[in-house]
Amino acid sequence: MLFDTHAHLNDPAFDPDREELMESFASAGVSLVMNAGCSLESSRDIVQMAEKYPWLYASVGSHPDSADEVNEAVLEEYRKLCKQSDKVKAIGEIGLDYYYEDIPREIQQRAFRLQMELAKELDMPVIVHERDAHNDGLAIVKEFPTVKGVFHCYSGSAEMARQLVNLGWYIGFTGVLTFKNARKAVETAASIPLDRIVLETDCPFMAPEPFRGKRNQPGYLYRMAEKLAEIRGISLEEVHAATMENGKRLYRIP
Repeated sequence: MLFDTHAHLNDPAFDPDREELMESFASAGVSLVMNAGCSLESSRDIVQMAEKYPWLYASVGSHPDSADEVNEAVLEEYRKLCKQSDKVKAIGEIGLDYYYEDIPREIQQRAFRLQMELAKELDMPVIVHERDAHNDGLAIVKEFPTVKGVFHCYSGSAEMARQLVNLGWYIGFTGVLTFKNARKAVETAASIPLDRIVLETDCPFMAPEPFRGKRNQPGYLYRMAEKLAEIRGISLEEVHAATMENGKRLYRIP
């Protein structure tokens, strides 16, 4: 069985058939899913969803695109959500995204640091979104040496991934791993320890080949597992066992 360590099942893309889809994951070989928050509103919804399904977990946090909402009141709401539900297993997704820069960098950095501080206070792992901000992302996580987590949908270099692994972090791979032009992702997946790799869909985005361009969903996670087995030269069973254990260790799931 597989663990989809990063999904957005509350996304409107799933509104037409969400319940039917949720019931199909087990038959598709997926037994655990982490549903990631991106804002206060989505985090509230995600925690409610997690309470309905024993195999579904939640994270709470403000994505860089929502960095301008982060203040003491929002942080207090996240604090309460973490304490009121044992299904909340991480702070995230948080981080930096310099690709569009709709939110000024200084606001993103402030929100990132505030949420890293919250994770430190609550002794929780974090889910980091980092796009085109490699140096700043690495620098900020180094400011919080006791906070660990995952760089999800990893897009940096293999060298940076090795630095993160040495700091105790995990690296998350999406459907990008299956793309024909995914040289950096393949190089990274081949060069870091297997016990630091987790698999994710980031659905409804990042669908793997041959579903690229379609709505992604946890049932497609098998493609990432197949590709990782090919890259590492190991059996599919080894990939399933290792990435499941890694995801449970990352999110402290018994």
